Amino acid sequence: MCIITLSQPKYLMRKLLLTVVAVAVSMIATAQVNLSYYLPDDVSYDSSIPTPQEVLGYEVGEWHVSHDQMVYYMRAIAEASDRATLIEYARSHENRPLVQLIFTSTENHSKLEEIRQEHVNLTHPDKADDIDMDEVKTVLWMGYAVHGNEASTGNAALLAAYYLAAADGDKIDKQLNDMVFILDPCYNPDGFNRFASWVNTHRGINEISPDPNDREHSETWPGGRTNHFWIDLNRDWLPVQHPESQGRIKKFHEWKPNWVTDHHEMGTNSTFFFQPGIPSRNNPLPPEKEFD
Repeated sequence: MCIITLSQPKYLMRKLLLTVVAVAVSMIATAQVNLSYYLPDDVSYDSSIPTPQEVLGYEVGEWHVSHDQMVYYMRAIAEASDRATLIEYARSHENRPLVQLIFTSTENHSKLEEIRQEHVNLTHPDKADDIDMDEVKTVLWMGYAVHGNEASTGNAALLAAYYLAAADGDKIDKQLNDMVFILDPCYNPDGFNRFASWVNTHRGINEISPDPNDREHSETWPGGRTNHFWIDLNRDWLPVQHPESQGRIKKFHEWKPNWVTDHHEMGTNSTFFFQPGIPSRNNPLPPEKEFD
């Protein structure tokens, strides 16, 4: 503690004041962010479900999670939660596993294949009329990090997985009872890991630099956007030439989800993208409907 008295010379007071300010700024800069910064604080969380920090040893955002760490955490979630099932559906060119976590209620998990088959039958004209629509579960697909150097997406997957596994309350219980969440934390493991390795290698250990010219923020070519063969996997949805896409598309058609979220980031100096945007982009087939 530094105590300043009026009897001290002005230059000494100025020096001490600058010291106090510097210490205060340093404390703010090094303050630990916890999960309440990211997650809703109006719900409680099951303490038996491990947080990212408990498994990885750091809070989300303090380091860029590597792909192996991400998979390690997803496996820990699946082991701890009866809401979650983990599946591996493909391997990248560099032999990294592509995984999905399926979240739903414990009751739904006991008949998951039945739920999946009934959902797919909705796409068959000769079967759909016999299905009780009040019993059909909504399927929400959540995909992250098709561009490996859009770092917030994969790190956000850690938070989404924790929330779906650990959140308690009537709201999440109803969602898990009525829905099946398919969470794919990383579409592009090779590019994602390339980026995380670059940033974690070149970042400051004690001080984080926001300067875009810093080496941390200036990847060498080819960067982490693309996969092993420098292919932008967001352009491989239709050609489906790479194992990451082939595995993903196969799982997509196994479920035929109602909703698909594809999580990107636009960069610090870019505006937000929102689809459908201008009317000419709208597909003419879906009915016009306003949602609350």
